[in-house]
Amino acid sequence: MKKEEKIRVGISIGDLNGIGSEVILKSFEDSRMLDFCTPVIFASVKILSFLKKHYKTTISLHGIDNTSQILDGKVNVYNVWKEPVNINFGKEDSKIGQYTLKSLKAATEALKNNEIDVLVTAPLNKYNIQSEEFKFPGHTDFLDQELEGNSLMFMVTEELKVGLLTDHVALKNITEQITPNLIEQKVDTIHQSLVKDFGISKPKIAILGINPHSGDNGVIGKEDEEVLKPTIEKIKETGKLVFGPYAADSFFGSTNHQAFDAIIASYHDQGLIPFKTLAFGKGVNYTAGLNKVRTSPDHGTAYEIAGKNQADPSSFKEAVFTALRIYKNRQEHTELTKNPLKKHIKKAPKKQNQNQ
Repeated sequence: MKKEEKIRVGISIGDLNGIGSEVILKSFEDSRMLDFCTPVIFASVKILSFLKKHYKTTISLHGIDNTSQILDGKVNVYNVWKEPVNINFGKEDSKIGQYTLKSLKAATEALKNNEIDVLVTAPLNKYNIQSEEFKFPGHTDFLDQELEGNSLMFMVTEELKVGLLTDHVALKNITEQITPNLIEQKVDTIHQSLVKDFGISKPKIAILGINPHSGDNGVIGKEDEEVLKPTIEKIKETGKLVFGPYAADSFFGSTNHQAFDAIIASYHDQGLIPFKTLAFGKGVNYTAGLNKVRTSPDHGTAYEIAGKNQADPSSFKEAVFTALRIYKNRQEHTELTKNPLKKHIKKAPKKQNQNQ
């Protein structure tokens, strides 16, 4: 970062018929947010001015047409488009999906070009964004294609962090996708993230079983015995503190999760149901494993309350703060590991021969 410039937080607008724009405006209506970062919302000043009036917010918007015009202390709105957009709150609309994609692509391009430092994405509708340009089940897979690294959906709070072996995958396809290579890759990604992004030097990781009761020694499916257990033992040999597989049904209720820095669930609902039960509103969806930082709130478009001025911005604010913390932690980790400390031993000056 140049001089004392604040971290630039790029924000994709998400589905305009959902609550994304509402939680964005409510978050930055609190002027104290500008003490921590410089927001850049990728949408249009026209549409956000309309939404500002609709939600009766007092936020001041700074429209820009180029990232060189970004100003600290302002809520910057990058004009990705200038034509009017017809908003129908709570409605699924493929035309709105096109604007969701325009915003996401522009924000991602700015992230790749280092014009913004981190990306926070408002919720999108996975159906209406589908097009020739976007054939992904969500943000995570799109960003995996656009950025460097291997993406992993990592749901995080200060106290609880849950990663997934498989994310947006149909239940019937899960067991064929969970291979030793996948397990090793996901464990490595989470381990590296805990060290670099969260500053945990010796992370402890728990892995949940695939089948009920982790297969009951092969009685309820053999995947835990034949795939998970031997792979976990192999990973342990590398020095990583990895344990499991644990039966998922009792793991969180018995507070076992509190003994670990992260938990890896085998599939989407196995991990996200307990996470959202324990942390809804405080949780953040973080895309770990990539060369850039992207976070998102832990909720969706919430069409049922869209436009009603009822949305709680807490999770979106937390997504912003989490992105800032991870960005700073990465910078600190890079500095600490860039050049190993070298000892420079100064030679003592030679004593002059007093007899000379």
